[in-house]
Amino acid sequence: MKNRLTELRASREWSQGDLAERLAVSRQTINAIETEKYDPSLPLALKIGRLFKLPVEEIFES
Repeated sequence: MKNRLTELRASREWSQGDLAERLAVSRQTINAIETEKYDPSLPLALKIGRLFKLPVEEIFES
């Protein structure tokens, strides 16, 4: 699933580890989402949307 996670994370100058900590997931999970090897669960996608104050549809694209 295509996503803007790398771009959004970089705009806040957060490392993958910083973002992982804020979302209570592993850094490997963030890496897998960013490289499109893993699609986040709906609860995680919603949590990401809330963190960035964006609708999920603006972050993830199928």
